[in-house]
Amino acid sequence: MTAQFLPGLELSRRFYTDAVLPILRRTLAGIPHSAARLGTGSEVLGFDTERSTDHEWGPRLQIFLRDADLATRGESTWQALSEQLPTSFSGWPTHFSAADGDPVGHMAETDGPVNHRIAVTSIAEWFGHELGFNPLAGITTLDWLAAPTQRLAENTGGAVFDDGLGELAEARRRLQWYPDDLWRYVLACQWQRISQEEAFVGRTGEVGDELGSAVVAARLVREIIRLGFLLERRWAPYAKWLGSSFGSLTIAARLGEPLRNVLRATSWQERETGLCQAYEIAGRAQNELALTEPVDPSVRPYHDRPFLVLHAERFVEALHRGITDSEVRQLPVLGAIDQVVDSTDALRSSARNRAIVAAMLAAARPSQP
Repeated sequence: MTAQFLPGLELSRRFYTDAVLPILRRTLAGIPHSAARLGTGSEVLGFDTERSTDHEWGPRLQIFLRDADLATRGESTWQALSEQLPTSFSGWPTHFSAADGDPVGHMAETDGPVNHRIAVTSIAEWFGHELGFNPLAGITTLDWLAAPTQRLAENTGGAVFDDGLGELAEARRRLQWYPDDLWRYVLACQWQRISQEEAFVGRTGEVGDELGSAVVAARLVREIIRLGFLLERRWAPYAKWLGSSFGSLTIAARLGEPLRNVLRATSWQERETGLCQAYEIAGRAQNELALTEPVDPSVRPYHDRPFLVLHAERFVEALHRGITDSEVRQLPVLGAIDQVVDSTDALRSSARNRAIVAAMLAAARPSQP
């Protein structure tokens, strides 16, 4: 490709305005639609570079129709775009091809018709596939807890180019953040993950296992980073963009250096020092939210052992005491799907995520006599 790179969201915006919209005006003949670039792709989170252009990047977007219009006009709209779109836009092919058995699409030259990457869908269909529910129909505890934060980031990020339906912006607004009691709950579950391993950095190092100490410390760094997103009401992306996105958080200016020191350390004592600095910063940030009564954020010995820890379970208990919703109070301290499942393949399936969380919720309900 010899075209000049520009961010994918801007490419998609221009593609919609200059190439797609004129076709929709002819094809839909006054039927309202919305247009956006949501879903997968580094450009949706603003992290695309020239490297991104090698697969599933290019002139892409979603067209949303009402459910009834999708049923009667969806296929013909997709076909009209295939037949009438230019084969290139701003120097980039609009046609995508994939090798046999490879689901990944790559921009490729064609004489037409165009196998484009414009999804023609409805709000209910799109969010049902992406998240397992339609936010315009209400969001339950199951819905929130079964939605991976990467998916929530993808569908509240990106850009809306035209909201002719008058519903897409509202659907995205409803997905901006958890209700307060669920926020307290997932925060408590994140502190719980830290509390379960914070003493292991010193214990593994004490027996000469510096590799094991480093592994535990790195896990704790990830948990603290994910805690930072929760503290700032931001959806954490998946591993590839976790560090890049963390850098945009306000708390990163204070947490970044201690966490880097942990990962650079060559002894468990150095790791402990960096982690303790990070714990205290995160603890103070938690207190500043006033979601609970203040908790002393200073580190202390781990019982009678010579290791310094936060005893993060103190934050777990304080957050749990602040929950007023009886359904949320009954939940086990496990968390949202990302805090329970660490398998990429598992997190890709909305049905699987919902089944896992549904089982958690069922187990938390009081048994009937």
